[in-house]
Amino acid sequence: MKTMISRRGFLCAAGIASASAVLTACGGSSSSTASSTASSAAASSEAASGESMELIVFAAASLTETLSAIAETYSAENPGVTFSFNFDSSGTLKTQIQEGADCDLFISAGQKQMNQLDSTASAEGNTEGLDFVDAESRVNLLENKVVLCVPEGSDKGIDSFDSLAEHLKAEDILFCMGNSDVPVGQYTQKILAYYDLDEAALAAAGVITYGSNVKEVTTQVSEASVDAGVVYCTDAYSAGLTPVDEATKEMCGQVIYPAAVMKNALHAEAAKEFLAYLRTDKAATVFESVGFTAL
Repeated sequence: MKTMISRRGFLCAAGIASASAVLTACGGSSSSTASSTASSAAASSEAASGESMELIVFAAASLTETLSAIAETYSAENPGVTFSFNFDSSGTLKTQIQEGADCDLFISAGQKQMNQLDSTASAEGNTEGLDFVDAESRVNLLENKVVLCVPEGSDKGIDSFDSLAEHLKAEDILFCMGNSDVPVGQYTQKILAYYDLDEAALAAAGVITYGSNVKEVTTQVSEASVDAGVVYCTDAYSAGLTPVDEATKEMCGQVIYPAAVMKNALHAEAAKEFLAYLRTDKAATVFESVGFTAL
């Protein structure tokens, strides 16, 4: 793969070359923190009778690989505890929860979708007065980065957000971004606004195409269906893409992943213990191996 380094010199994959080994062997670690041990003991209590307990976790699509790996380890340490995952865009997951879908734990790729379900959020954030979140359980779990990627071997000369903006103004490329109800799409909209680009006009001109979640955007870039796309650092790594630039805080703000247990959770206490486990050093090792920052 041709490596392209942005003007900021950012390479998302730097320092995480051993991630595959971590994800493969995450269950083989012999070390465990005290809090991890306590969480494991508590989470096993509901399944102590020998009956299987299934935690229903709704999580942003960008967490698919890491969360699946962590859950496999957790289940091995807590016999009887299994998982049912629903990975999709945070906007889709929010709507499903609002419409009554069973969910024990929700992990969003943006504060907006969590705020929309949290009665303790501001009226500006929770415009519908929804009350699904156990606010006491809510935490900021992870931070991600928004990056620009191009297909392998691209000859378009897109090596930074600055050059992307110039090509979009010239309308000589096809650019992929997430839908407006998807966090990665909302971050991309902020980047377009930063460069004074009119998204609607560009879409009407056939310069922009969309993905319903970050995985779809990543796939379009990987398959060279588009000339460039904006995704998360972690998804770029999972897809084997080398980012050419990283968005600054001034461009799109911070990418924070909040997590919370739902008020109507079928297994609330077990969900809280799994969330506590996700905040241990052991889980952080897996998250950080692909570019997340544990908070």
